[in-house]
Amino acid sequence: MKPVISTPEEEKRVPLNAYISQAGYCSRRQAVLLIKEGQVKVNGRTVTSPAYRVQENDKVTVKGKHVKPNTSLVYIVLNKPAHVITTARDEQNRPTVMDLIGTLSVRVYPVGRLDTNTTGLLLLTNDGELAQRLSHPRYEVDKKYRVTLNRAIPVEALEHIRKGIVLSDGPVQVNEIEYVYPTIDNEIFVRLHSGKNRIIRRIFESLGYFIKQLDRVEYAGLTKRGLAQGAWRYLSHAELERIKRRYKG
Repeated sequence: MKPVISTPEEEKRVPLNAYISQAGYCSRRQAVLLIKEGQVKVNGRTVTSPAYRVQENDKVTVKGKHVKPNTSLVYIVLNKPAHVITTARDEQNRPTVMDLIGTLSVRVYPVGRLDTNTTGLLLLTNDGELAQRLSHPRYEVDKKYRVTLNRAIPVEALEHIRKGIVLSDGPVQVNEIEYVYPTIDNEIFVRLHSGKNRIIRRIFESLGYFIKQLDRVEYAGLTKRGLAQGAWRYLSHAELERIKRRYKG
């Protein structure tokens, strides 16, 4: 049997799900589902194989919308205020993070979510592959929060959380937990990898505490230092290189 040899042109072609992700439409995993559901067409014909390799002149549409990989990738850090929705569009016309970003030459999407009442660092990008890695549990993306509770919490309770607690959907382990200031016992820093829904709030609620303020101060090694609430900036080259090295595929 003769070996299969790929030509340079074939090696440049990418799988259909990767092509859609690179276009910033969604993650690779979500693209696989769309393809298998028959929502994707190539040159007007439905393609149901995510492994189909897109050729240079192919026209790809998802749900009737033409998609094409971005030649210019954009990475933004936003300091999200409270009462702003972490989505590109809201059916109830509530303010969204995209209202804060304004008009760009390319369309970006939030990486993950922050609750409506949670403030702090949010990453937005049109780099579908990086967004997928940062959203996947196996990469254990580091997140740090500043928590203000409704009342004082003793050091014994912090130690209890540090050792690990069990919630309704399983055990939770934090990486660090400490007082923000030694003399203020209701303000806490918490660092963890878990991306479970409302995880910080549920940790403290399980012990009878209510969170008055929740602010994400770090994400994937990024900080919001120097950014006022509602303000944003582009990632520096050094920041982007650090993230790509740390969370490479």
